[in-house]
Amino acid sequence: MIVAFSVTPLGVGEDVGEYVADAVRVVRASGLPNRTDAMFTSIEGDWDEVMQVIGQAVAAVEARAPRVSLVLKADIRPGVTNALTTKVETIERHLSD
Repeated sequence: MIVAFSVTPLGVGEDVGEYVADAVRVVRASGLPNRTDAMFTSIEGDWDEVMQVIGQAVAAVEARAPRVSLVLKADIRPGVTNALTTKVETIERHLSD
C-alpha cells in the first residue's frame, strides 16, 4: 500500500517546517520507500509497517506541539510493490507521448 500523509503541528505559529522535518526524519529512518513533496509525504509498505511509521512520525511532532493534525490518503493494492515509483513512471510515459 501507499499512504500519502501530512502531519501539521498546531499552536506553534506559522513556521512549521522544523516540526514537519521531525516527522520526515522518522519516515526516512524507517527504510521504507518514501517521497516527500511540498504538501505530503508518501510511504510504501504493508499496512502494519506503514501505520507504525506514521504513528511514530505523529509522535515526533506531538512531542513538541500542543496539538497535531493528520491527513491520510491510502492506495491499498495487495501484492503490488514498487508502486511509489511505477505510478510516476506511468504518468511520465504518457506525458512523453
